[in-house]
Amino acid sequence: MSFLKKIFSKDKKETLDKGLEKTNATFLSKLSKAVAGKSKVDDEVLDNLENVLVSSDVGVSTTIKVINRIEERVAKDRYLGTAELNQILREEIAALMSEVKTGDAEDFGVPAKKPYVIMVVGVNGVGKTTTIGKLAYQFKKKGLKVVLGAGDTFRAAAIEQLQIWADRVDVPIIKQKMGSDPASVAFDTVSSAVKMDADVVIIDTAGRLHNKVNLMNELTKIKRVMKKVIDDAPDEVLLVLDGSTGQNAFEQAKQFTAATEVTSLAVTKLDGTAKGGVVIGISDQFQIPVKYIGVGEGLEDLQVFNKYEFVDSFFK
Repeated sequence: MSFLKKIFSKDKKETLDKGLEKTNATFLSKLSKAVAGKSKVDDEVLDNLENVLVSSDVGVSTTIKVINRIEERVAKDRYLGTAELNQILREEIAALMSEVKTGDAEDFGVPAKKPYVIMVVGVNGVGKTTTIGKLAYQFKKKGLKVVLGAGDTFRAAAIEQLQIWADRVDVPIIKQKMGSDPASVAFDTVSSAVKMDADVVIIDTAGRLHNKVNLMNELTKIKRVMKKVIDDAPDEVLLVLDGSTGQNAFEQAKQFTAATEVTSLAVTKLDGTAKGGVVIGISDQFQIPVKYIGVGEGLEDLQVFNKYEFVDSFFK
């Protein structure tokens, strides 16, 4: 497979390898038990492999796809040794992920249009504010002018946390007092970004609402108001998911994809968990590209997702 020949950025790859250590060790341990005493891939090995993938948070529907692919290879090759299973899994999972347009990139590139507006959604506690801060840092490091918008006005802590990140990264933040209309904040942010000739606008939104306003209505309103300033805003709706929650991340993805059109995903906290398989399942099940992954606490540890690097680290 071509991904095996791909040359990875050494520092980035080492961070990714370290971030997926728990996932890798747990998965390979389960895999070795699944094939113990077996020399060829038979029905029992496939049943065991199915359990391994499901218990590794790859998800049932994606697991079935992987198993079907391997069954086809077993039928085609007549004999398939268990020693080859690790390699075959690499190839089939990489092929499956290749069917989702991830827009693999080597680094945080310059957006095609200016200002490029990113609306960030996700429940409280998934690392949404941290992801916004790290994104701002990475874009600024590229020499881009970034503006943040504190659109989560339902939690005082959310505004304060985003202010801390704005100060840390040294980028402007547009905010109003707690309880203000989030759409008003979004309007002010985009308007200010246009006046400042900013390159990137990143707008936070509420993870949940403290009143009876429907989340879908609120997100739709925010989008509608932004379009008064820029016709095609937002350019991206980024859903942040906590990878350490495993199957719960699937549920969050279901809720938010029902509430609004999500165009990209960021999966955080992969370094502290053995549930990294969730990235494979979510990417496949929702057919939404995983754009960023969080593999550590540092500013540099939010990485642009590359499926080839991820699969290589997953099976290292």
